[in-house]
Amino acid sequence: MPAAALKPKSLPTQSTVKRAVLLDSPYAPAQKRPLPAGRPREWYVTHNRRLKAMRLAIALLDSGVYLPNQARNETIRSTAESIGIHPPSDTTCHMVRALMRYSR
Repeated sequence: MPAAALKPKSLPTQSTVKRAVLLDSPYAPAQKRPLPAGRPREWYVTHNRRLKAMRLAIALLDSGVYLPNQARNETIRSTAESIGIHPPSDTTCHMVRALMRYSR
């Protein structure tokens, strides 16, 4: 019997599975855990900024904005409004574009 016939068929990977994107309902927040104590304030600010940028980058990618030059500040801010988070600062918008640049 050929070796290929003995291999079980693999399930489709996430990249081949088509899924519907619903931006009408807000994203369900992840389980929150307390942040570690004793860090400088700047660490917490940066940490929260990164989390917000990640949420926005994922929402933009889900909505069909794949290139960083398509994600202008207005686009990012309107996406933030549609998913129910506060409008991001210019620094956070820059971070969103950087995440999108490295997601390819």
